[in-house]
Amino acid sequence: MANSNHPINAVVRRTGLSAHVIRIWEKRYGAVEPERTATNRRLYSDEQIERLALLREITQAGQSIGYVAKLPTERLKQIAAASSASETRAAAVAAPGSSASPFLEDCLAAVRALDAPALEQALTRSETALGAVGMLQHVAAPLAQAIGSLWREGSITAAHEHFASAVLRTYLAQSARPFAAGANEPVLVVATPAGQLHELGALLAAAMAANLGWHVTYLGASLPAPEIAGAARQNQARAVALSLVYPADDPRMEGELTRLRDLLSPDVKLLAGGHAAPAYRGVLDRIGALQAGDLGQLSSALDELRAPTPSAGVKPKNRKTPPAQDCLIRST
Repeated sequence: MANSNHPINAVVRRTGLSAHVIRIWEKRYGAVEPERTATNRRLYSDEQIERLALLREITQAGQSIGYVAKLPTERLKQIAAASSASETRAAAVAAPGSSASPFLEDCLAAVRALDAPALEQALTRSETALGAVGMLQHVAAPLAQAIGSLWREGSITAAHEHFASAVLRTYLAQSARPFAAGANEPVLVVATPAGQLHELGALLAAAMAANLGWHVTYLGASLPAPEIAGAARQNQARAVALSLVYPADDPRMEGELTRLRDLLSPDVKLLAGGHAAPAYRGVLDRIGALQAGDLGQLSSALDELRAPTPSAGVKPKNRKTPPAQDCLIRST
């Protein structure tokens, strides 16, 4: 294959995908087939990098990687173009004459005004236009990022952040209810570690997982490692997802994450994401945490983890019916 000279680190930089997701898409879905050096290092062509970038764009728009992974590249380009045009039309219909992000603007205006009905209505309009996954990826996630940035800048107060979290908690629980999984589906525990007080990222991860058919035990913000591990053990979780948003320089975080990994069963996978996650990449790499840069990557990682493995310690059919807190959201 011509020009197959790009190592996986270069592919990560050019596509925005994590190395883990790239390997999943290769191994499980056959999205690309890189060449190998004599030392078994992967080498990618420009065409393969373009293909992976298209797949990232399409899956972020809500398509299943299992459906699109083996489509011809020209077909991927058509789907990507159609998705972009569809989102533009949806935005224009929802708010004719407004800027390119009317849903997000409406949500931010409602947060600033502490207007819960207005925020709920803006989220509903976006979900109607874009679908549940589209709303999560293109409205709710940017909203969470914007609120965090505005709070750090001092443009809004902690009260606004807590208000938005409360409204989103209720809305996302209702939105994900139609996608509730059966009793034999895998369990995901979602939380923020001790010291991480902002929970919007965790709420989004919980909603995405629920939409993908996981049983989600949502624990809320700032939980010590033993409590997260205890919840994972009690609910026979297959994975634990952590949101790391603020602060990005907590000296206690390395010990907290290391302790959590030690307390969890080796069969339980750790996932981590959020604005502050890159600051803790060293410890996350050491403990083997899967790192998701956005909801699209989280979706791919969860799809991979749904596949039973021979080493899984618990057979799904033997799992007891989840307790009352085994739902998208519970009060914290």
